[in-house]
Amino acid sequence: MPPTKFSPKLHHEATVIRSAIQSRLLVLTLILLWRTLLSSYDTSASINPDCLSTIPSQKNVLFHSLGLAIESSIVWDSVYFVRIAECGYEYEQIYAFFPLLPLCMSFLSRTVLAPLVPVIGQRAVLGLSGYVINNIGFVFAAVYLYRLSVVILKDQEAAVRASVLFCFNPASIFYSSIYSETLFALFSVGGLYHLISGKDVIAVLWFALSGFSRSNGVLNAGYFCFQTMHQAYDAVFLRKRPFAVVGGALRCICIFVPFIAFQAYGYNNLCLGHLPSDMRPWCKARVPLLYNYIQSHYWGVGFLRYFQVKQLPNFLLASPILSLALCSIVHYAKSKPEKFFSLGFHAPPEDKDSAAVLFSLAEYSSRSQENRTRKQVNIDGPALLSEEHKVLAKQGYLSVAVLPCILHLGFMAATAFFVMHVQVATRFLSFSPPLYWFASYIMKSRGTGKRWGYIVWAYSAAYILLGSLLFSNFYPFT
Repeated sequence: MPPTKFSPKLHHEATVIRSAIQSRLLVLTLILLWRTLLSSYDTSASINPDCLSTIPSQKNVLFHSLGLAIESSIVWDSVYFVRIAECGYEYEQIYAFFPLLPLCMSFLSRTVLAPLVPVIGQRAVLGLSGYVINNIGFVFAAVYLYRLSVVILKDQEAAVRASVLFCFNPASIFYSSIYSETLFALFSVGGLYHLISGKDVIAVLWFALSGFSRSNGVLNAGYFCFQTMHQAYDAVFLRKRPFAVVGGALRCICIFVPFIAFQAYGYNNLCLGHLPSDMRPWCKARVPLLYNYIQSHYWGVGFLRYFQVKQLPNFLLASPILSLALCSIVHYAKSKPEKFFSLGFHAPPEDKDSAAVLFSLAEYSSRSQENRTRKQVNIDGPALLSEEHKVLAKQGYLSVAVLPCILHLGFMAATAFFVMHVQVATRFLSFSPPLYWFASYIMKSRGTGKRWGYIVWAYSAAYILLGSLLFSNFYPFT
């Protein structure tokens, strides 16, 4: 294939990388600016007692003030991740934070950044490791979103728009800080890209790593459930082979393994070896799930438990991202009801074949496509067939390949609204590709849709400016 055929894609990918880097520099610059101009609302960031089970860390460092400056930027949930990387899981409540990011931070601080420990101190190096990992990981997440968008939307320009929107999304402040959202987005989007590309083994590994980063990574098993549902239908009703579901079930189990293993780790540390009278309540449960207990007991997470009048400001804070999610789902459902309400079973065969990895067994898809091609050519001629496939390829956001992502987004949005602390919805949903595909779709449209596109951009910019001001100075913001 001539090199020139790859040049547009490489050019667009370079644009996405450049946008991702620019967005990280912008956010980090704003953080430094606001921290220089304003004093922190909560000054507890400097409080850092020694680890319970290790020798006190070295206090004599070469540039103590620089180390303190980095440590003072460790606020909100970042405190937990740095503490885990430094001391391990010391207390019950910190098991709410999954270990992938702390493990990566600990590894980087002991290898590449180890020479900096005598210069700025261990905790500062751990914090710096978190910043490096997340900001580099964000660039890769943007690249994978672009690649996934090209495969799904069949439109490189739309893919670029969606990816640039992701680069400047409202949750950018969290992606630049020491939070697990970045690694989660990277492995979730990357896993979906590998799944769509037909690389199931790699997709399982990436989805499993997303579950090792955040608890909601287990929901990525839903993509394989969707695939298996359609494969099982084809196997049972079209090929009389009812065992196709076994492979899908095994893949889902693999994605659940990190979550289950981490719960077992917590049970081993906090429950085993204790007398029944000394055990925590969750240890005695029939299914001892530490994560569910922590979320309910320490943070008050539960179905409708956040529906209180005093939480109305938090619902307002989350309303823009939830509204965008709702609009993207409703628009897809109204535009393609036969696809949405039938879960893709009533989608046209040609449309399903454009996403054969998700909707049918590969060998059946290939043969059925070949049979339809021969039949259609005999009836209508090759010109009409070519036009039909061009129309299907240009459906973009409304293609059937987007359906499992829409269903996934719907479940996530409902969870954020009815179960979680609703104000975290902005970063909870920020990795979801359909949000950016839909925003890109309406930006391309004329009239009202285009104006709504500008509103999305304005909201993102305002959220980044306000978020970098409040979040970095330890004001109430999430």
